[in-house]
Amino acid sequence: AGQTVTMGIVSATGRDSVGLHTFEDFIQTDAAINPGNSGGPLINLRGELVGVNTAIFTQHDGASAGLGLATPVHQVQTVVEQLIQHGRVIRGWLGVVARDLNAQLRRELDLPARGVVVTGVIERGPAERAGIRAGDVIIEIDGRLIADSRTLLNLTTGAEPGSQVLVQGLRERRPFEALVTLTQRPIPRAAR
Repeated sequence: AGQTVTMGIVSATGRDSVGLHTFEDFIQTDAAINPGNSGGPLINLRGELVGVNTAIFTQHDGASAGLGLATPVHQVQTVVEQLIQHGRVIRGWLGVVARDLNAQLRRELDLPARGVVVTGVIERGPAERAGIRAGDVIIEIDGRLIADSRTLLNLTTGAEPGSQVLVQGLRERRPFEALVTLTQRPIPRAAR
């Protein structure tokens, strides 16, 4: 069997909340990605690799619904480099459980339009050691606005374990700052 090629358009980038993985930042395309094509290249018209085909939206019979997702090449390169260097992927970890601030919650608590509310702090984790508490609202990390929990996850997991980040936010409606030394994100038990 030879090679096959399909053509389509990229209809979105930065697709998250798909529910496939903790770390989601997909390219959405209508190029046909058939079962068995996961791991194949998504290329542009110049023949440059832009992503790696990852998944399709499907009907109950497994046939493509005409919507595919690819992992962006910059993410693939980062993972490959870490696998070569360390034998595994290493991610930074803040050690909080956070929830997006929806409009109702912002109104009820008189909170800003940006940020996430900390709903849990992992015992003996980096955030707890830095004094972050449940109920705190994180608005910025190192001067970068936190729009939602996905932004928080991406910023912290993209940082080196051992690096320090300045967390700014609100505690009981008053500004607070915490200098947090990130650690390595724990490996889930199922992946060990």
